[in-house]
Amino acid sequence: MCTRYKLTIEEQELLATYVAEMFMDDYRPRYNIAPTQSVPVLVNREEKRRIEGFRFGLVPAWAKDSSIGNKLLNARSETVAEKPSFRGAWKHARRCAVLTDGFYEWKKPESDKGSKVPHVIEMADRRTFALAGLWERWGPGDDPLFSVTILTTKPNDVLGSIHDRMPVVLGVAEEWDAWVDPAIASDDLTGFFHPYPAEELHAYAVSTYVNKPGNEGPQCAEPTHGL
Repeated sequence: MCTRYKLTIEEQELLATYVAEMFMDDYRPRYNIAPTQSVPVLVNREEKRRIEGFRFGLVPAWAKDSSIGNKLLNARSETVAEKPSFRGAWKHARRCAVLTDGFYEWKKPESDKGSKVPHVIEMADRRTFALAGLWERWGPGDDPLFSVTILTTKPNDVLGSIHDRMPVVLGVAEEWDAWVDPAIASDDLTGFFHPYPAEELHAYAVSTYVNKPGNEGPQCAEPTHGL
């Protein structure tokens, strides 16, 4: 699963990178973004290319209460068009790009004893990128909740030794531009559902400081030792 990540650039660089208007009141660089928080996403909505804050954990329109979002942090790309929780967003092109410059995964020790070791996965050239997401609107018309889930796929060689899944990575502007374009049918974008090229990514171990969602700052992503 992909449930923790970071986005550490300043607002002006964010807007320039993703060529969008800011509609998120409380944006700030973050090193430890976690479930249920408001997270920055790139979305085409109301005929504008926007960066908005959506809650991390998808709440389907039919849900009785928002707590279901705590279980819908990720969507398997192989079944996203079929699962009741996601197929409405998929069919109606409610797609967004989850903005990031690195995501975290936890590696089991080889002996299966001891604690999992957190790793951060970044682009090899440290550039900012995006993860494929779906969004939904839930609740009353005057005070709706907008929420997001991250799509996952099989791991590449970098991730394979750490976890059995990886997020669907949108590594360059052409990819996230296509993903958030509502004029493109979702079924025409399944070509993104492959492991991102391993040579484009870099992974390294970080301290367990990142394990606690309440911890924040550069210490979350400081390297401890290599893979």
